[in-house]
Amino acid sequence: MSVPRSVALERTLYTLAAPVLAAAPNLYPDSPVNTVVQLAGAAGVGGWVLAHKSDEPGAGRKILRWSPLVAAAAIDVAAKNTIGWGPYCMDALLAAGWAAAGLLVMPFSRHTRRHNRPALAAPDSAPHLQGASAPEPPSPAQPDDGADQFTRQVRQLWETRGMPGRTIVITAEPHPGMRHDLSLLLRACEAGRPISGLTEEAVAAAFGVDVSDVRIEEVVRQYGREGGPGWKHVHVTPDANERRRKAPTAHEWWADRIGAVGGPVPGSQFLKEVRDQERKVTHYIAQVPDEMGEPRVNKHALAAALKTKYDEGRLFVTVDGNQVLISLWDTSPLAQVFPATRELLTPDKDGRWVTGYLGNGQPARNRVYTDRGAAHGLFVAPSGGGKTQLMALHIAADALFGAVVMLATEAPDEKTAALGKHTARYGVGALYMIRLLRILDALMEIRGEMVWEDGLVHDWDPSLAGCPYRMLSAYLDEFLSAARHGDYGAEIMDLAEKVSVKGRKYGIGIKVAGQSIYVQDGFTQLLCENLRENCIPVVLKVAPKKVGDMFKALGIPPEHAPDPLPRSFSPAEAGRIERVMRGEPEPPANSNTGGAGWIVEAKQPDVLRTLFMDFKASLDDYFPDTIAPLTDHEIRELEARDLWFDWTEPPRPGEFGPEPDDEDGDDGAPMEGGGKHHGGGRPARRDAVNSPRQALEAIKNLSGV
Repeated sequence: MSVPRSVALERTLYTLAAPVLAAAPNLYPDSPVNTVVQLAGAAGVGGWVLAHKSDEPGAGRKILRWSPLVAAAAIDVAAKNTIGWGPYCMDALLAAGWAAAGLLVMPFSRHTRRHNRPALAAPDSAPHLQGASAPEPPSPAQPDDGADQFTRQVRQLWETRGMPGRTIVITAEPHPGMRHDLSLLLRACEAGRPISGLTEEAVAAAFGVDVSDVRIEEVVRQYGREGGPGWKHVHVTPDANERRRKAPTAHEWWADRIGAVGGPVPGSQFLKEVRDQERKVTHYIAQVPDEMGEPRVNKHALAAALKTKYDEGRLFVTVDGNQVLISLWDTSPLAQVFPATRELLTPDKDGRWVTGYLGNGQPARNRVYTDRGAAHGLFVAPSGGGKTQLMALHIAADALFGAVVMLATEAPDEKTAALGKHTARYGVGALYMIRLLRILDALMEIRGEMVWEDGLVHDWDPSLAGCPYRMLSAYLDEFLSAARHGDYGAEIMDLAEKVSVKGRKYGIGIKVAGQSIYVQDGFTQLLCENLRENCIPVVLKVAPKKVGDMFKALGIPPEHAPDPLPRSFSPAEAGRIERVMRGEPEPPANSNTGGAGWIVEAKQPDVLRTLFMDFKASLDDYFPDTIAPLTDHEIRELEARDLWFDWTEPPRPGEFGPEPDDEDGDDGAPMEGGGKHHGGGRPARRDAVNSPRQALEAIKNLSGV
């Protein structure tokens, strides 16, 4: 078996130097040989010091390399200071031991051979042309390629742990500031083979970390470096993940809690956070990639991630294309009170005015007219939901616009009576409502013949000059109750339907308020559609079970139907466990949802809180100083049709059709539901038979009696 030349030379030197090292200090104490040996030892000590201070890898090898010189100098000094050859011929024994240690360790030859080994990572340029393959190195996981000390240490660990996935470590890089974090570039042990068995679990087991701290990535081919399935990038980051769990950045928190797969807004990427200190709200802005389309938001999961409850009314989401705005209020804006002012209620040049404020803090606006003409109105709320307050805001806005306002309600109450003082006409009952609707019907005919300043007749348009009449808004409170009236209900519904179709062209808007908009509750489909298309509906405080049906009736797709509002926007009082333990009752719930609901201006309803008008104080500050009336021409035409009089009077003879004979009638009551009113009225629907008298009159009409 051949011996490398460096090994044979080093063994020869140790064999020849040992007798000289033992004999020189004893036979020739002043010989120059002793001086040379001691100088060599001093050089060896200097080499130790330099190796210890050096930051380069391989300090241990350098110290071992200089050890024979230092040991030889120490033996020479010891032999020179002993008497003779020392006890038990110690000088000779030390020199022999020095030579034997050198023959076994051979530090010089091992050090020089290390730089002459072939690198395993370098591929064979043409293996099929070689007559015989090069000998395999002892360990394929430890190629002698000049890698740094950290990489060699990781390779040793990787080999000790069984080379997971049959891979070898090409490079290992520590992460600055992270003691245990590193990134590995791995290659399959067999060149040209894909890495198929490498898993996060295997890597985690090798390094003793959690599986969540390991991430395996594909290697993209780059100039000067291979890539593909035979290579993998592995990131082991226990320290970074620990820091991310305890003190994440805003982007990390969003990615882990909000934008993760299965999160409240999956796929979303955090853009920025904005704090509005004055309004006490924090806005989060994020976006999803364009290819994902519109963001999908799980509001209940989002509320939990933001440490709130969805039914507290503090969280509001606005979606705009592929961006999403999340507004988190310190306290619910729907629990606040926004006082109404004349400035907010005064319509601008486009006829828009502030009805209230949305959950995201934006002003919610309604309108007194549209590009189609006068605006209708639709107010829906149960008893105590804030319907009269909302109607009062609209009446004030119409009055400040300069419109003629008339109000009819099915039943009297304190608030509508206060509003009636600021309208051109106000009355109570189904009879009053039908008389109001009759003049609206007549005014469409009258205004259709009124000539403008240019000598022509036009459809009403607030942007055109020379209009001979004012806009008119008629408010019908508790409309459905009046529409069910046995004597007048059928005609009320017919007239309201007619005005909803044509009134806008003549500057006439009909504003209907009630507790329902269901067709089965009394609305006709045509009336509901006309009101919905020519107004901005406002729905307040709907029962949770009715929310879906209510917005379906308004033409809102099921995917845009909102969630029910909570029973209260006040946060629950803390300390319930203590109250239970003490046997104390719960504090009363604060029902503060009056005036809270939805405004439906676009395809998706928005939550709002309407302005508050203080009825306990004077309402004069909300309204103009003068009440706008009809023009003299309109009043004369209505009087000619016997429609302009005190509508609180009992039914006039012949007002609802020809009077029955004394022997066939009773007490001169009107013929409900039939006949024509004065001035070209219209007959009531013949299918409206709600009492024995109506049935009798219908039989008489059919038989001609």
